[in-house]
Formats: sequence, C-alpha cells, structure tokens
Amino acid sequence: MADLEFIKKLVLPAQTKIVFLVMDGVGGLPMEEGGPTELEAARTPNLDELARRSSCGFTIPISPGITPGSGPGHLGIFGYDPCRFVIGRGVLEALGIDFDLQPQDVAARGNFCSVDDQGRVTDRRAGRISTDKCVELTTLLRKKVKVPGVDIFVEPVKEHRFVLVLRGEGLGGEVTESDPQQLGIAPLRIEPLASTSNPKASQRTAALANEFVDQAREALKHERPANMVLLRGLDKRPEIPTMQEAFGLRAAAIAVYPMYRGLAKLVGMDALSSGTTLSDEFDMLERAWPDYDFFYLHYKYTDSRGEDGDFQAKVSVIEEFDRFVPRALALKPDVLVVTGDHSTPALLRAHSWHPVPTMMYSRYCRCDDAQQYSERACSRGALGNIRAVDLIPLALANALRLAKFGA
Repeated sequence: MADLEFIKKLVLPAQTKIVFLVMDGVGGLPMEEGGPTELEAARTPNLDELARRSSCGFTIPISPGITPGSGPGHLGIFGYDPCRFVIGRGVLEALGIDFDLQPQDVAARGNFCSVDDQGRVTDRRAGRISTDKCVELTTLLRKKVKVPGVDIFVEPVKEHRFVLVLRGEGLGGEVTESDPQQLGIAPLRIEPLASTSNPKASQRTAALANEFVDQAREALKHERPANMVLLRGLDKRPEIPTMQEAFGLRAAAIAVYPMYRGLAKLVGMDALSSGTTLSDEFDMLERAWPDYDFFYLHYKYTDSRGEDGDFQAKVSVIEEFDRFVPRALALKPDVLVVTGDHSTPALLRAHSWHPVPTMMYSRYCRCDDAQQYSERACSRGALGNIRAVDLIPLALANALRLAKFGA
C-alpha cells in the first residue's frame, strides 16, 4: 500500500509527463452467462493496440468485495488511501461548482428524485431532468425553504444534481444520508453516526437536514417528475496534502462534471475549464500540455450508461472514447494509464465490487500477451491485481520520478 510520507521521501524532480485517462465505471459484466462484457463487445482498435504495448491487469478500488463510491474510487486512483481520507460527496460537489466552502459549513450532494403517492422512491434521478429544470427547482427551494438558526445555500450542479450547504455554528459532518440507494423505499431520516466524535453537533446537523428535506417535500409536491429530494455525503471539508506536496507533481484535471473537478481541486489539481464534449477535453489536454506534469482526464458516460442498465449505449460510449486515444498518444507522454474509478455493469445498473480493467504504458513497462483492453485480457496481464492506490507510485517509477529506497 502506498504511504504518502514514505513516497514523499523518494520523489525526484523530473520533466516527465504522466496522463491518466479515466473512464468512469468502465468495468462490466456479460448480460448473459458466457457473453461479452461491454468492453469486450466494443470495437476499440486504439485501446487494443495500446494494450499490446502495455502492462495490463486489474485495480481494486478499496479492497476485495467492497463497492466504492465515486469519491473513494477516485481518491485511490490519485494515490490517497480512501479508507484513511474519507470525504463526503457534498464537499466534492460544492468545490466542483466553485462554491466558497467555509470550515464550519456542512455540504450535501442532493438528487432531485421521483416518489409515488406513498412517498416511496420510484426514480432516484427523476429521469435525469435537464440542467435548466434543475436551476428552476433550486430557485424554487431557495424561495420556499427557510430553516431557523442556519443559513442555507441551494445551488444547481448538473441534470438532477444540486448542492445543499448548511452554514452556522455548532454543525458536524458525521451523519447518515437520506438516499436509500434503492427503489420502492421512502427516503430515510438523517441520523447522527453511531461513531460520531461530537454527538451534539451531529444531532444539530441531522435535525436541520431533516427539516430541509421536509420543507423541500412540501415545496415540490406538485412538480413532476422531480417531486422530492435525496441527500448524500454530508460532510465538512477535510485537510489533505496536495499532489504537489505528496508526489512532486504539478497536476491538472480535465473533467466536465463538478463532483470530479471538486475532488481534483481537493488534492491540489488545477481544474481546467473545457467544453462539455470529449473533443473539448482533449483540446484542453493539448493546450495545457507544456504547463503540467500530471493530467487527469475524466469521461463520465461509461458510468451513466451502466447505471441506466443500457448495455449497448455503454458499448457505444466506450467506442467513442477509443477514437480519441491517439490524440493522447500523439503528445508522447512518458506514462499513460487507462483505468476507471470502479466498475458499473449494465447488468447491475449500479457501481459494483468488481476489479477495474487497467493498463499502463511506458518505455519501462513489461509487456504481456494481452491483445485487447478487456476484462478477460487484463485477467492474464503482467500488472496483476493491485490496489488502485498503488497506481501513482507505479506511474512515478515509470516516469523516473522515484529514487531507490535504501543503500
């Protein structure tokens, strides 16, 4: 396992460049026993050619059998042990939209959702309403919801997502979520965690968050399809070393969705502005190439299509991503990693515990017999099964950025 203080002592200055291409939720499963996964069904000549020149294998986001959220999955990719650095998704969403999050604030990631007449969740994302509709609904909540004793900020993010920030004295971030993570169940009441270090502060936060949810239900009761809210990842902003401090890297993030930009900013990356298409993201990669040592480029739609349960749509977006891989290779990075933060099989319609197909290219990688970038090929690759947190030390080594340990 990578240890930040240990790695920091070995870091060497260098001019080498590292690129991480992250297809969110890229790992999959066959829809029928013995059939292909989404990666195996996709036509990916560029990724397959890269696999033949790379070390292939699997990364384990947390530990075997544990299903990661997007935050922990990405922290591991960036070299931070997600079991040590536990960060609420609300903080990441708030930072991702450039909200000025204060030390005393508690932030939550919100979903507009659909509930039936009995209050049971029928769609956790309200059909992925448009961002314009999200703006309309957050404006409505600002007008209608007033919780005494605390300042409330309700900010639109993208599609069904919004950020809730509670600002006031005596708040704590150690509380549960209201999202039941499944259909047919009413939203949960928010409670202090049993392990909370400050019960009084956590109880206050839980009571305020529940009051917000109750008032939001009333304000949205005539809306369709978004007639309720779910809150996830309530937390305060933590202290965490930057990638410059830990790994000696001037790091840049190219990501469309705010949550991933927020996570990148939390670990000290510059979140570069780009448009919303893959072409826009690769344009930014090319423009920023002289200015940074490390680039993280994020692609969301592999995850979204998996969560929708749309196998063929996930195949299609993998094929779209494949067409852009030559643009990264043309920049001649010293290390190029292709991976994901977790698996999202269309079969399960959700994140899963399955290891993530991963490959690393550099002049110093030992190649293997993998002929394509896929689950079956990666199962036989030279990279083996490693924890995602070990990707950064391996990339640093292959970029000649780590000194020898010991005499």
